[in-house]
This record gives sequence, C-alpha cells and structure tokens, in this order.
Amino acid sequence: MHKFGDQYTNSNISRVVLAFSGGLDTSVCIRWLIEKYNCEVITVTVDVGQPENFEEIEERAYKIGAVKHYTIDAKREFVEEYIAPAIRANAFYEGKYPLGTALARPLIAKKVVEIARKEGADAVAHGCTSKGNDQVRFEVTIRALAPDLKILAPVRMWGMTRAEEIEYAKSRGIPIPEIHKRFSIDANLWSRSIEGPELDDPMAEVPEDALEWVTPPEKAPDKPLYIELEFERGIPVKINGEKMDLETIIRTLNKLAGQHGVGLIDHIENRTVGFKSREVYEAPAAVTIYEAHKDLEKITYTPHEWRFKQFVDQLWTDLVYQGLWIEPLREELDKLIEEMNRWVSGVVRLKLYKGGLWVVGREGVYASYDKDLADYFKGWYPSDEEARGFIIMHSQHSVTAYWKRRRMMSNGRS
Repeated sequence: MHKFGDQYTNSNISRVVLAFSGGLDTSVCIRWLIEKYNCEVITVTVDVGQPENFEEIEERAYKIGAVKHYTIDAKREFVEEYIAPAIRANAFYEGKYPLGTALARPLIAKKVVEIARKEGADAVAHGCTSKGNDQVRFEVTIRALAPDLKILAPVRMWGMTRAEEIEYAKSRGIPIPEIHKRFSIDANLWSRSIEGPELDDPMAEVPEDALEWVTPPEKAPDKPLYIELEFERGIPVKINGEKMDLETIIRTLNKLAGQHGVGLIDHIENRTVGFKSREVYEAPAAVTIYEAHKDLEKITYTPHEWRFKQFVDQLWTDLVYQGLWIEPLREELDKLIEEMNRWVSGVVRLKLYKGGLWVVGREGVYASYDKDLADYFKGWYPSDEEARGFIIMHSQHSVTAYWKRRRMMSNGRS
C-alpha cells in the first residue's frame, strides 16, 4: 500500500507523461520538466471534440523536446460514458454550468495514466494552475487509478508570472502561436469555456468577439426554429424524425441552437477550490438537450419520482464538478439514474428564437399525463363530497397546528 503523499515526492524521476493541450502552459511544461529533472517527457493529447489541429500540436511537442507523442481519439468514449450519464442526470452545476470541462478531465487523466503504464513512466504531469478546479479533477483521478505514480504540476511549482512564462518560452524558442489572444479557451464537444482578464469584472458584458458558437440574440434569424427531439431511455436519438448517433446530435444542435442565440451561459460560480468566479460558457447542444430531457421527465415521473430525481441529479452533478468522478456514490447514483431513465422515452418539441428556448410540446411513451383525466371541459371532476373530504384530510395536520398554536399564544405562551 502506498503512503498518502508519496505521489508528491518528486525524486528519482526519469520519465514523465504530460497531458498536453499545446497551449502556453503545457508547452512550457515540456522544457521545464526536462531542465528540472533531466527526464524524458512523453506528451498525450486527448481528442474530446475540441476544434484543434492535432498534427500541429504533435509537431509542436516534438519541437519543444518530447521524445514521444500520443494523440488519442476519445470522442466516442466521452460521449457514451461521460456525456450520456450527464444528460440522464440533467447535470447543470448550480443550475447553469453543463459540466463540459468537468466531464472531460477525468477521461483525460485516465488516458494519461494508460500511456504512463504503457511507457513505464514513473510520473505524470498536467498544466493546471493552483487556483483552478481542474487540478483537483486530474489529481483525484490519477491518485485513484495509479497511486504508485508521482504527480507533477509544473505551473503550480515554478512560480512564474504569465509575463515571465512568456519570456521563458521566447528565450528557449518554444513555439506558442496563441500567446497574444485576448481569451483563454477550453473547448470540447459539450461546451466552450471562455476566460480572460476583461471577463473577471462581473459587471462587464461578454464581448461579441469572445463568442464562436452562439450568435448574439439581436443578430439571430428573425424566424423562429422548431425542433423535435426524440429520446429513448433518457438519451436523444432523433432530430426532426432523423435518427442520429449522440455525437452527431450534439454537433447538429451546437450549430442550430447556437445560430439562434441559444446556449450562452454567464454566471457566478462557486468553485471547488474556495472562491467565486465569473464563468462564461457556450453550450448550445447541452442547454437544448437538458431542457428537453427535464421536460420529458416531468411528464413521465410521478411527483415523488420527480422530486427525488431533482435531488439525485444535484448530488451527481456536485460530485462530478468537485472532481470526484471516482467516488463510489457517483457510480451508484449512475445506476439509479439510468434505471429511472428507462421510462424517459418520447418526443419534445422546442422553439428557438433570438436566444430564447421554449418547450412547446411533449409526448411521452410512459407519460403519467392523461388528457382524458385532465381535460378542462370533459375530464374527470370529483363530486362535491369527494372534494370536501379530500380537502379536509389533506389539510388536517396544518389546520390543527394552526389552531393549536394560536390558542396557546392567546393564552400568553410563546
């Protein structure tokens, strides 16, 4: 059994596997690790749907000094094993964030560990800072999957400012084409995260040139778009009657919903690491799918199921956001959530217009809604006696307490 903390003892390191995005931080990481530990660095880039040129990223890794590079296509695994459970769980963190980055990090960490095993590495590394959530998500997963591997976080360790980091890169000829961009972007199939100094002001409106997936509502088409989204067991399977795999549905909705101004998320987020941050995301498909799925659940579940499911969803989402993908409770909740979603099949009709998203129709295969029962003119109406009896029995606890407390208060008891 490895002792707690052994993974942070940074001695006798000869081969490191680095999670490599190709950006400034991870590019500097390659050279810094080589210089500090005189070690071999193997880089791993995991494709989770980010719009990157992976050949350029690989070329950059070799130019900086990596002895080997892996590009791993994990899009299908990301969709089937991470995004699909999130859809079933309506995974909006704090009602806003659809967990795009949070879902991808444990998968990336898993792939990095797999390569570390294959290559006989004694350490793994990532490019996260000391104030972000991603350091937690990476390292918790690595600690669980590979307690014998050392964990290095160069950006936490080297103590360079952003300006010093750029100067370090320039002095060593490290190719970093994006250091002059205004915004720091992290994108995958499920969301696009946007960060930058001008967004740290919570009163500042998100500038239009920060957006790529979502058209500003005032520039969206003047004609509304109607979409019918069909679900089977909680997962969308068709758009407007056309069967598609989940990855294609996500890509299609990112385009269609984004064109109509749907999917911009701007909120104050309670980070795992202990402070609030202003976060901006683009997630047209996630927003559209979650809203449709929640509506289909509501027409399907009993009131008890629906209220319980909301609690379960929040718990699942909090665990994933906090980097606890490996938490046994998350796995146990997955089974419960999947079982509850066995009934969530049907069609939801959505209207998208200039940033607005409305559910305008729904039909569930197992819907608890009964039109013959609910019909205002022809539906079931209890008799007067039945209604009076229900009201009395339903309210008796509350009415009794109301009377009792007021009588006691009138007698001078508080």
